[in-house]
Amino acid sequence: MPFRVGLTGTVAAGKSTVAGNLAERGATVIDADELAREIVRPGSPAYGHIREAFGRSVIGPDGTIDRSALREVAFADEGARERLEEISHAGIRELRARRIGEAAAAGVRVIVEEIPLLFEVGLEDDYDMIVVVDAPREVREARAVGSRGWTAEEFAAIDAAQLAASEKRRRADRVLDNRGDPGELDIATRRLWREIVRAAGGSGS
Repeated sequence: MPFRVGLTGTVAAGKSTVAGNLAERGATVIDADELAREIVRPGSPAYGHIREAFGRSVIGPDGTIDRSALREVAFADEGARERLEEISHAGIRELRARRIGEAAAAGVRVIVEEIPLLFEVGLEDDYDMIVVVDAPREVREARAVGSRGWTAEEFAAIDAAQLAASEKRRRADRVLDNRGDPGELDIATRRLWREIVRAAGGSGS
């Protein structure tokens, strides 16, 4: 079986950047956000459930789910967020299991699963190593507002809905602090990759 790494962290800390760096070094990356987009394509069961639960306001002009509008609705109300999670998680689990099986059948040595809510949905026992990417709150908020176009209120609501950063760090096997520049994160990721490869039974490069 492949060596499985659970990659998670705080909002806008840089998980996707780390995942990309690990992919460049040879990891097979499974991105939970990509799975979430795939399961809500028009015509899918999840698409119908979301439209029924949240209405036309979360459907874009092209007929696809408007993820920004859906995020705004879901994170404004705890009940709505729980409903969205209920709709999404079953489909994501099924698709995730399929991708893992395909990678294992292909002889992949290392799978990195990028899952923002890894701890929140109780997946921590699934992995050989859990990596948390974190940065100070003010740094993450500036990134979310400046790069993603979120409002400060959207960032605060999403950040508050997740497990506290201190608890994520406590539960992690490894923590990457991404408060610096991309070069520093690349160096840290390179060191992490060497450790992953050694743990998986090979030698780092």
